[in-house]
Amino acid sequence: MKTSLFLSLLPLTLAAPAAPVERQAGPTVVIPSPAATVIGKSSSSIETFNGIPFAKPPTGSLRLKPPQPLTSSLGTVTATGTPKACPQFFFSIDENNFPTNVIGQVLNLPLFQTVTNAGEDCLTINVQRPAGTTSSSKLPVLFWIFGGGFELGSTQMYDGTSLVNESVSQGKPIIFVAVNHRVGGFGFLPGKEILADGSANLGLLDQRLGLQWVADNIASFGGDPSKVTIWGESAGAISVLDQMALYDGDNTYKGKPLFRGGIMNSGSIVPADPVDCPKGQIVYDTVVKNAGCAGSSDTLACLRSVDYSTYLNAANSVPGLLSYSGVALSYLPRPDGKALTDSPDALITAGKYAKVPFIVGDQEDEGTLFALFQSNISTTQQMSKYFQDYYFHSATPAQIDELISTYQTITDDGSPFRTLILNNWYPQFKRLAAIFGDLTFTLTRRAFLEVASSVNPNVKSWSYLSSYDYGTPILGTFHGSDLLQVFYGILPNYAAKSIRSYYFSFVYDLDPNSNNDYQDWPQWSGDRQLMQFNANNANLLKDDFRSDSYKFLTANVGSLHI
Repeated sequence: MKTSLFLSLLPLTLAAPAAPVERQAGPTVVIPSPAATVIGKSSSSIETFNGIPFAKPPTGSLRLKPPQPLTSSLGTVTATGTPKACPQFFFSIDENNFPTNVIGQVLNLPLFQTVTNAGEDCLTINVQRPAGTTSSSKLPVLFWIFGGGFELGSTQMYDGTSLVNESVSQGKPIIFVAVNHRVGGFGFLPGKEILADGSANLGLLDQRLGLQWVADNIASFGGDPSKVTIWGESAGAISVLDQMALYDGDNTYKGKPLFRGGIMNSGSIVPADPVDCPKGQIVYDTVVKNAGCAGSSDTLACLRSVDYSTYLNAANSVPGLLSYSGVALSYLPRPDGKALTDSPDALITAGKYAKVPFIVGDQEDEGTLFALFQSNISTTQQMSKYFQDYYFHSATPAQIDELISTYQTITDDGSPFRTLILNNWYPQFKRLAAIFGDLTFTLTRRAFLEVASSVNPNVKSWSYLSSYDYGTPILGTFHGSDLLQVFYGILPNYAAKSIRSYYFSFVYDLDPNSNNDYQDWPQWSGDRQLMQFNANNANLLKDDFRSDSYKFLTANVGSLHI
């Protein structure tokens, strides 16, 4: 994944006598805000600038505070190493989550966090561009926001080399930018104390400050700040929608839009209760207790003062994504009345979002990965109790039973879809996987498209369903499988080639069909059709499957906030 070192030995000629080895300087860019000379590294085709700071370190008194812009010169920044990840929430250390809690305790050890290059001073940006790009190139910019359930992930996991190379080979060269942001209890801690302090949704604010850095500096790298497309996967895709909805849709900075289009892979609307909701307060109180701050007169100040390892363990003591509670996230963007003024579904309905063209889509079997941990659920009654206990606290038992009843049989409504009675790992696996996938990703995507098309019918949108891993036992085309196909293009098949081509066209012209030899991808608002990507071909699919479940979802969204 990593390119060669930016310093390479100059070749020695046979005719010349032996001489001291000289080193060739890497690509160098001077940026204005904050003033810095950034030295990167180059391969034969890509120039990479890793780990450029865009905010003050969120450490000490700045822990659990909104990101602070850098105000003084950075001097020379050697941007050739591996950028530090923000503190990670791999597995919960909650004793109720055996055996993953044991793994979590090991992964939280300072030694392991050091090995994985994680720490609080982590607010940096990566920039990758085609070799030979200059400040006059004005290439469009693809701004990447990583996923990981708002609990884990970092820019060190996403090398954009293959994307940039492919864009060049298709005659649509881009500049790739990836932003680090805080996750887990460092970036999305809820609670009334957080709300009163004005310190909610810090990860989203990190992303927004990263976009502002791009607006100020990307021209120096050869990018066009007026042609920025934001792109994310999973929590990153949800973040793209939230960036559209932040500040009631005001995405301007210094009078100009920060981005002009969005691409959402596996994620869009997540209806959420406020930062100070009862579930959020339980998370905060649990973190406070495990940090040893319960007796403090100012618990938030105490959380800021404890040492890194103490706070990391406390933040990771709540239920995690890869556990029995699944996608009932402890940490996620929640309405705070200021940056995210309401639940995203309400903001979209009210038209309070940036009206930019977008692409949004899903993997066919989004929920299978998250249904691997609930094998004790063997009846629909147990499933109903599970959702009552872990998910929808505003829904009545009758509503939850009605939701489950819309998934009548595992042959028609079970995921992996289109596999009849196969792959039902435990009695309720396929049903639970289908519900997880639909309510978190697939049917909420349709709801987003329906509302957006109604509120702003002139804004173009396209949607897709990926089925290129059909036949994978148990998992099907599972959540995150597009990272291999689309982001890294590991398999040089039709799916990887076509999706990338559509995306590059969108980045250039806000239309996936522009200068593209693949079949026409119709706008969703026309006949409500999806592009279904298979491994070796694509076809159009009517976006009306599981209509009974969708009808229930849209009629009861107010009771289905997490």
